[in-house]
Amino acid sequence: MEGVVQLINRLQGVATLVGDNAASDKSLPGLWELLPSIVVIGGQSSGKSSVLEAVVGKDFLPRGTGIVTRRPLNLQLVNNKESEDEFGVFLHRPNEKFTSYDAMRAEIEAETERLLRTEGKAVSPKPIQLTVTSPHVPNLTLVDMPGLTKIPIDGQPKSIVRELEDMARSYIKGDNAIILAVTPANADLATSDALHLAREVDPAGDRTI
Repeated sequence: MEGVVQLINRLQGVATLVGDNAASDKSLPGLWELLPSIVVIGGQSSGKSSVLEAVVGKDFLPRGTGIVTRRPLNLQLVNNKESEDEFGVFLHRPNEKFTSYDAMRAEIEAETERLLRTEGKAVSPKPIQLTVTSPHVPNLTLVDMPGLTKIPIDGQPKSIVRELEDMARSYIKGDNAIILAVTPANADLATSDALHLAREVDPAGDRTI
């Protein structure tokens, strides 16, 4: 099973390198859509970051108000019981090991700013890929999506609401995507943006957690 997970991780890395991600403009299914993944969706400040950090057991994701996650983060967790070393490797910096989780957070923020500044956009569907190797994590691939919002704030373009929905929809529509819909514990599930979007692509709830 571990060999299969590692193979999937490598194939997702190849797909990202060649620009074949779930949000790519294409008429035929790409490699990304054919590979299994757990896609985490939810509204802004819904607790997505806390869920992901609980899986990893470390604080490493950017925090703040508004849209903090502005690009999908493809987080590949690799369990290595043969060593106590914990480190992260980014696809865009393949020759460098990040041994500090604070440094991983800073790199996620820096790479997000770099691309968005280049593209002149508020958000982008192009993912950041991070592989974390540790003896304390399960073998999993998780995709952290930008938080959904109902209204644009702080100078965000009016199109931001639709952009975020379309981006999340493109990542969860594939039959091999497991949807982890995060909703605050004090919120009414009937008004959950994440569950509403999940039901659009998975009406029976077969792929939704």
